[in-house]
Amino acid sequence: MTDPALIREVEAIVFAAETPITAAEITRHLSEPGDVPAALADLAASYAPRGIVLVERGGRWLFQTAPDLGHVLRRTREAPRKLSRAAVETLAIIAYHEPATRAEIEDIRGVAVSPGTVDVLMAAGWVRPAGRRESPGRPLQFATTPGFLADFGLADRRDLPGVADLRAAGLLDRAPPATGEIPGAGLHSKG
Repeated sequence: MTDPALIREVEAIVFAAETPITAAEITRHLSEPGDVPAALADLAASYAPRGIVLVERGGRWLFQTAPDLGHVLRRTREAPRKLSRAAVETLAIIAYHEPATRAEIEDIRGVAVSPGTVDVLMAAGWVRPAGRRESPGRPLQFATTPGFLADFGLADRRDLPGVADLRAAGLLDRAPPATGEIPGAGLHSKG
């Protein structure tokens, strides 16, 4: 059984943290050393049936609304701004290929990436600069953030759906198009 005083301290630290927090960061705030992973596990278990749950996203801990109660809050929350198709595609490319340079994103998308597109993703807290590539010109690389994982409900980037999952959901064509055929053409024709 984890020390109740330790559990209370860990709970207070996670609750007061401005952003999701790692176990190591929690440890630095404790008044006395303790088994932080055990305290987090105990807290997560005690919050599991409640309206607020303790979750780990990308190695960081945070409190969030229980997944089954999200519909209750949708009425009171401001409607999120929709991302452009270019922003969604850019975010997906960065998430699946990180770290990715602007040239790599453009190569995959087949069109130039507007500087504003990356700025929108950075302002949302989903993308961050991730250093420079050791290649001619030393291009800036981009990667996802812990905020991306938290906002999309992912514990880790490995939780992103694979090609088979995307095909099963009908989000990808089942077979590659014949040469010269436009992907998805004719799928939404009126009949």
